[in-house]
Amino acid sequence: MKINKKFIYLISPNKITNNFYNNLRLVLKTGKVFFFQLRLKNYSQKKKIFIGEKIKKICKKNKVKFIINDDVLLALKLNADGCHLGQKDMDLKKAKELLGRKIIGITCHNSINLAKKAIKTKASYIAFGAFYSSKTKKTKYVASTKILNKVKKITKIPIVAIGGINSVNYKNLLLNNANFLAISGYIWKNKKYKPLQAIKRLK
Repeated sequence: MKINKKFIYLISPNKITNNFYNNLRLVLKTGKVFFFQLRLKNYSQKKKIFIGEKIKKICKKNKVKFIINDDVLLALKLNADGCHLGQKDMDLKKAKELLGRKIIGITCHNSINLAKKAIKTKASYIAFGAFYSSKTKKTKYVASTKILNKVKKITKIPIVAIGGINSVNYKNLLLNNANFLAISGYIWKNKKYKPLQAIKRLK
């Protein structure tokens, strides 16, 4: 099986510090990142726009798709490449009306039924997880590689795997039909490696 060279779906840390932008530039320059998702829960809309504008420029320069988490209106405002929706966010049909041909990805947890629904509504990609325990987000749903293999049989839509992914376990997901790996903590909160060193370990 051919593994896509740009297989990383990078998610922002929850807190954006001053040295974040420089680290982001270094990480994106490696050419391993396909998507970058801005996922900020505790910031005002004004601050999100300010941060988003800066990140969008860095993404554009490195030919990385810039995605906004949960917030279709923010994605519109920033003219991002797309939006990622959880099951409790705006419904896909409505998001499509607003975002037109932009990328819209959907969280499907560990459910084939949710995946079928997303496929029917023509989501741009479908995300499953958590595959491993994660410090970034409380794990409500646990997924196994079986779901990746099942879904691959019914659709050609790209599949994103999420949850606790690191340099030890990432290959297993790629070998089991995940097209992209959503990674956050391993890059931004790694106690052993700086972001650039951490991403270089995912070859």
